[in-house]
Amino acid sequence: MASTVVGAGGATSPARPAEAPGGGHPPGAPPRRPVRRVLPRPAALTGPGRPFVVLISLFPLWWLLGLSEILVFVVAGLMAVQLIGRRTILAPRGFGWWMIFFGFVLIGLPLLFVDAPGAVPGGGFGRVPVYAYRLAWYLSVTIVLLWIGNLDEKDLPTRRVVRLVGWLFVVTTAGGFLGILAPHFELTSLLEHVLPGGLAKQPFVQAIAHPKAADFQDVLGPEEARPTAPFAYANSWGSNFALTLPFFVVGWLGRDAGWRRRVAPVILVLAAVPAIYSLNRGLWGCLVLGAVFVAVRLALNGKVTALIALVVALALAVAVLLASSLGTLLTERLDNGHSNGRRAQLLVETVRSTAEGSPVAGFGSTRRVQGSFESIAGGSTPDCQACGVPPLGTQGAIWLVIFSQGFGGLFAFLMFFGSQLLRCLRSHTNLEAIGTAVLLFFLVQLFVYDTLGWPLYTVMIAIALMWRERWRAAAGQETTA
Repeated sequence: MASTVVGAGGATSPARPAEAPGGGHPPGAPPRRPVRRVLPRPAALTGPGRPFVVLISLFPLWWLLGLSEILVFVVAGLMAVQLIGRRTILAPRGFGWWMIFFGFVLIGLPLLFVDAPGAVPGGGFGRVPVYAYRLAWYLSVTIVLLWIGNLDEKDLPTRRVVRLVGWLFVVTTAGGFLGILAPHFELTSLLEHVLPGGLAKQPFVQAIAHPKAADFQDVLGPEEARPTAPFAYANSWGSNFALTLPFFVVGWLGRDAGWRRRVAPVILVLAAVPAIYSLNRGLWGCLVLGAVFVAVRLALNGKVTALIALVVALALAVAVLLASSLGTLLTERLDNGHSNGRRAQLLVETVRSTAEGSPVAGFGSTRRVQGSFESIAGGSTPDCQACGVPPLGTQGAIWLVIFSQGFGGLFAFLMFFGSQLLRCLRSHTNLEAIGTAVLLFFLVQLFVYDTLGWPLYTVMIAIALMWRERWRAAAGQETTA
């Protein structure tokens, strides 16, 4: 009679026959079948979170292929399919304000055919592609907000998301060094090869699909290389650097960061070099604000020793910076605010045109200025590109919203982000600290950067993680942050 073994809970199973001496089979026992060991793969690589993981983790590859922005829209489509298949779709508090703003974006389509005061008249159909591109970005950031917030922790762990966005900071830093060491690097991407020649050479398409390491601008007099890789513009590089930094600090310097914790301090020190060479005052302002935020948070939490260590470290860093050539570069940039006057004039013209022509809903998209600020017959020439002015609604996301969606859209836009900031301002958890820093940086950048794109995508990720943490805490569940 075969013997049985009692397992946990009283369950029984046939006992294994004893092995023969030397580890062979006992006499008369059937031969063993070879055991195939299948290593378990992380849920984030096999489950619903896979599109997001692939998009972020392989970002340098997508940039080289010219697909780093196009794939966002593809991934958003996959996320939308997953959301539609759910029984219910949750949304964060204050989301109604974002939906009102999105409504203003949609009604902007017919407004493309309305002439704006001070702008070049006509050209309505020519504005549709740019409008459609911006609409795709607004739709994508909305989907990623809802998708992350509704996805289960086991399918896309919070810790994984934080580290992935922190990886974007590493990629941005590496791209900054590429812009410094090989500023003339550029190549024709796969996307450019497959697009029709005329379309691929359009400036708008070139900005999206043509990988390059740096822009050359005469900020300090002679032309200087400003890092752009792996993004389209120097200001986009600075914006993404700042917005991904809080994710990097939490995800790569935390106690459970493993090997990342050993390399993170080195990356932070090295990151200061491209941050200075970028000549990006908006970025510098975000970094100063971030240092103040960390100091205040440490003081409120009673961590005096950590606060003193932070102050000493910052003082030493500033002393070393000012004693080096980087300090000279920084002070020269602060003394040369060559774009201040043009920015201020463009701001005034943007607000004036909106107030006079379409104050409630704006004009749907940006418009080229008729002539220049000095003369209606003025403008850029091959010998003087700086004689022209940027389009109305550029040089800052808030001016884009005002001109494209009017003051009605601006109110809903600010109400949404302001409500999210108020919910995390006290920063009791690491995710709230990330969200507070990101939203503070974002509010600064609204006035100087065109943040629609990867910057806004990152902001929505931060909001989604905070929102998911709150409702999971209310349900008595834990997050892995």
